[in-house]
Amino acid sequence: MPSFDITSEVDLVALRNAVDVANRKIGNRYDFKGSDCRVEQSDKLLTMFADSDFQLDQMQGILLPEMTAKKIDIRCLEHREVQKVSGNKVKQELLVRVGVEQDIAKKIQRLLKDAKLKVQASIQGESLRVSGAKRDVLQEAIALVRKSVPDFPLQFGNFRD
Repeated sequence: MPSFDITSEVDLVALRNAVDVANRKIGNRYDFKGSDCRVEQSDKLLTMFADSDFQLDQMQGILLPEMTAKKIDIRCLEHREVQKVSGNKVKQELLVRVGVEQDIAKKIQRLLKDAKLKVQASIQGESLRVSGAKRDVLQEAIALVRKSVPDFPLQFGNFRD
């Protein structure tokens, strides 16, 4: 019985590389000279430190294109609130979402069931396995999920015949 997996993965090595390149660019820019602006990464959490909200926006303008250049889908980032730190400095945390969250997996499962496609979707931890009788039906399921879930990065892999 043909099947495939729906996952959401982020290449952490490419993410580390993008953060390093962004920090280098921030350090070299004239408008950031003498300021304490940097991006720190701890596992799946990026923390951006800046002197003002304007500089925080400028840093995002540097970091996000670097991530895109390294083939990291920026929809995996969850932007947290901007926090005031000591004095007039600010920081913002960006959470890197890895794995298909439970509510999104249930939404996809319900979507496939409501579409009356002859497939079965089962949640397996942080991924979703979809199996069906024919390859064509699985391809229709992939097209349906891609169209219906545009705000979360999904990868379709482990296709087995």
